[in-house]
Amino acid sequence: MDTATMERMFRRIQGVLGRGRVTFTDDSGPVQVMQVRSNAQEVSDKRVRMMDFGFSSNPPLGSEVLTSHIAGDKTSGAVYATNHQASRPRGLLSGESMLYSEDGKRIYLTAGGGIVVEAAGQEVTVNGATKVTIIASDSIEMDTPLLKVTGDILDNSATNTKTIAQMRTTYNGHNHGGVTAGAAHTATPGSTM
Repeated sequence: MDTATMERMFRRIQGVLGRGRVTFTDDSGPVQVMQVRSNAQEVSDKRVRMMDFGFSSNPPLGSEVLTSHIAGDKTSGAVYATNHQASRPRGLLSGESMLYSEDGKRIYLTAGGGIVVEAAGQEVTVNGATKVTIIASDSIEMDTPLLKVTGDILDNSATNTKTIAQMRTTYNGHNHGGVTAGAAHTATPGSTM
């Protein structure tokens, strides 16, 4: 094998894996496509980003990426790992996982401490559910200045068939016929009532 062929093979082997930074992302199609800058002279366009099923993300511009090129051919390739140092949570214990965003929202699966959802001062919304069930063995606590419910509330649902609104209507319409309201009494000093 001549020297030129060996040099071409060596360059191909070197080009199988690469590193770079995201400079543009198109997340509108069936696969995410990225532009990646590998160095000052090399920018690769339309790099398909491989993601695990059930999880999708759009990393911030400037995120580090790991790329692969079949047979070292840099005219086509794929991105299969991303990292954004500034927003990556640190200090997780062995066995812990966290889903996170650049602006601080997190779903933290702790090692023995439960699940922690951090909304970072933003709303949490559940859409399209026909029924939401919460089964808690001890209690449910809500620390909020206002609880709004647009529908009825049914407490003690295993034995009670009336909603709080129905009980309020019954209470408000309740009258004792023939009872006269009493007059206010003022106690005089030294008297007992």
